[in-house]
Amino acid sequence: MFSGPLSGVDADLLVVPWFEDEPSPETGGLDTAAGGEVSRALAQKEFQGKAFDLFLTPIIDKSWRVSRVELIGGGRRDAADSEVLRKLASAAGHDARKRRIARVAFVVRGTGDVATLAQAAAEGLTLAEFYGGYKTSEPTPAAPPSWTLVPEGTVNTSALATAIKRGRILGECSNLARDLANEPGNTLTPREFARRAAAIAAEGGVTADVLDEKQIGDLGMGLLLGVARGSSEPPRLIVFRHDPPGAPPSPVLGLVGKGITFDTGGISIKPADGMERMKDDMAGGAAVACAMRAIGLLGAPIRVIGVVPTTENMPGGRAIKPGDILKSADGKTVEVINTDAEGRLILGDGLWYARTTGATHLVDVATLTGAVVVALGKTTSGLFGTPNAWVEQVRRVADREGDRSWPMPVFDDYREQLKSEIADLSNTGGRPAGSITAALFLKEFTGGLPWVHVDIAGTAWAEEARPFMPKGATGVAVRTLAMLAFETFEA
Repeated sequence: MFSGPLSGVDADLLVVPWFEDEPSPETGGLDTAAGGEVSRALAQKEFQGKAFDLFLTPIIDKSWRVSRVELIGGGRRDAADSEVLRKLASAAGHDARKRRIARVAFVVRGTGDVATLAQAAAEGLTLAEFYGGYKTSEPTPAAPPSWTLVPEGTVNTSALATAIKRGRILGECSNLARDLANEPGNTLTPREFARRAAAIAAEGGVTADVLDEKQIGDLGMGLLLGVARGSSEPPRLIVFRHDPPGAPPSPVLGLVGKGITFDTGGISIKPADGMERMKDDMAGGAAVACAMRAIGLLGAPIRVIGVVPTTENMPGGRAIKPGDILKSADGKTVEVINTDAEGRLILGDGLWYARTTGATHLVDVATLTGAVVVALGKTTSGLFGTPNAWVEQVRRVADREGDRSWPMPVFDDYREQLKSEIADLSNTGGRPAGSITAALFLKEFTGGLPWVHVDIAGTAWAEEARPFMPKGATGVAVRTLAMLAFETFEA
């Protein structure tokens, strides 16, 4: 962090968010230092400050320590909140890496509290450091630059440093989740996922226990074991615990993530087109594991339990079949109508485990249904749950952390679609309201606790590159789950 005039910033590139309605091109003396190039570009509309537009020019004033300045368009200033600044910082970071610039300073400007904006900027710059791939025929990407944040105006240095540290940790944990979700199914098997997830959480001082198939069987988790039957890879149940000294006995936050390391659909096999993407069906589990790391590193004041049931869903000779009956750990029987509705099965046992080990408030995260993509597209996660106050609290945190979400109904009459002739429940309610009936299936295993289900099927993977986000895993929900542990909510 640097606090002082822009002329004193020691970096190879100074990045300044610039807004469409800037009152003067002379902000921080930039225009004079650049020989009038800023005012010229604005007058000729070469640069207008529209979102993610870039304008690069040298600094000719030799009294300035930086030699180049890049303006990045931020749209209207009154709309430039922390979410916008996070994206601007990430876009600027990606551009700096392409240019192989070693030292980058980013000016924290926007609407809102400067510490909140600084945290978002730190997150964005850190997100730009992500790289995942197996290509051997292309040059290795440039190492991430060293970053310096330059707050605009008078600041509380201590509060700002804390916010930047928090943003850095949240960005790193989001990148770790992206790493996991990008891994192919042949390298990230359930056992390997459990090993890596436990190691990631341990870096935050969080304990992790990994239960094998025998222990899972002893718990009576017939839904998880049923899904796992078709694979030669055994399932695992990953259990994380953050138990800080002096934490109150209640509330206890329970985070549950779907950990399907590859989903063929089982006997109800998916179409071949696009099936390779099903390596990311454990993105919810990755979000829980990496959020637990952040929770530990940031020192959340409450107890948190994380649960990730993990397995493959394969069409082997022992795989479950449509019409089979499975028995859950809490005793409910489920008729399998479609083996591709497997995520809700393993989450049912996971939710049961979280509540029976002490959780008082539940949040589950899963790439659960294609129906939520039809409803909300690829930019917004679906939010389901009860009571409304708990749903709204999760929504507020998610929106603040840049994980846009939207509440969906869970009216009781939708449950009629889950009725079975021979079991307590069917595992799918058909095409109508598919994301809602999936959520209501999960509700059956929450024991009446405050509960929110986040369906990230549309948001866990970016299908096309954007200035602030390359194609691939997004790390969605990590920041939301981590910062939820710092909220005040009823026991």
